[in-house]
Amino acid sequence: MINVEKNKNLKEYNTFGIDVNTKLYINIENTIDILESIKFIKNENITNIFVLGGGSNILFMGTFNGLILHINTRGINIISENDKEVYIKAEAGEKWNNLIQFCIEHNFWGLENLSMIPGKVGSSPVQNIGAYGTEVKDVIYELDAYDIFSGEKKIFKNKDCDFGYRRSIFKDKLRNKFIISSVTYKLSKIPKPNISYKGLGEELQKSGGDIYNINDIFKSVCKIRNTKLPNPDIIGNAGSFFKNPLVSSSKLADILREFPDVVYFIQDDGKVKLAAAWLIEKCGWKGKSWGNAAIYEKQPLVLINKGGASSQEIMNLANKIIEDVYSKFDVELEIEVNIVAS
Repeated sequence: MINVEKNKNLKEYNTFGIDVNTKLYINIENTIDILESIKFIKNENITNIFVLGGGSNILFMGTFNGLILHINTRGINIISENDKEVYIKAEAGEKWNNLIQFCIEHNFWGLENLSMIPGKVGSSPVQNIGAYGTEVKDVIYELDAYDIFSGEKKIFKNKDCDFGYRRSIFKDKLRNKFIISSVTYKLSKIPKPNISYKGLGEELQKSGGDIYNINDIFKSVCKIRNTKLPNPDIIGNAGSFFKNPLVSSSKLADILREFPDVVYFIQDDGKVKLAAAWLIEKCGWKGKSWGNAAIYEKQPLVLINKGGASSQEIMNLANKIIEDVYSKFDVELEIEVNIVAS
């Protein structure tokens, strides 16, 4: 039997540490909870719904005048395997790094570059999380989800998810229309180290040699993240606040004429990804504050809550950064964090 809580405080459920409430809140621990919640939604004719995972990539803009479904299901299982590959099914409420640890311990390749990303399994396809040359779309096989308004269960294959750069069909077209209940990943038993990301390759080379096991990758990724990114348990943040902008080759040429040291990455489709952190730092924002909000001193992509920051302070800072980058480079930054309005 589900317990519907009223005026639930969400401060401990979002890594920015924003002190806001939600009108209604349901903690979901199993499939029965999902189905009973859907019945409740239908009976009460609730339309304003937000599915919450680890709260690591969101910014609440005030009290949420609706229903929060907080996914806390658990479980990781091997559902199929052969000599070369393995299919791992993880429940949506499982902590992401529990899944990473499971894969490292079993020598299953594919997720190691995504180590230490905060959040839960169910959020990984929504955001198409990525880091250090890897995106989760490359290893997602399928996922199970329930239609919030009909209760119908649907299996989404990889191609159905419409994955893109830090997005999927669940972030736009099907936003808050489905509850992802589990995700199945297709991983490799054969070592497949991805060291295409320059910083990761350089970190690995410090240990010597050119053959790396999965634990080498894991430890190097953890070291890089610990060096550059704040621990959300200590400093309120939601990870990278902005996406790296994509521009045309002609726009890159324009920027290079004035800023030959610009950091960029040529994409397979011919477009160019600019390093948002470089753009922000070049505008002089690194380490600067705006009230109780600030730019993290070690990583310009990360906005932090210095203590007691309001969501509006954080957004004011973000908007000022967007304005300055556009003014200096004629490039518009896009917010990566999920902004949740009331």
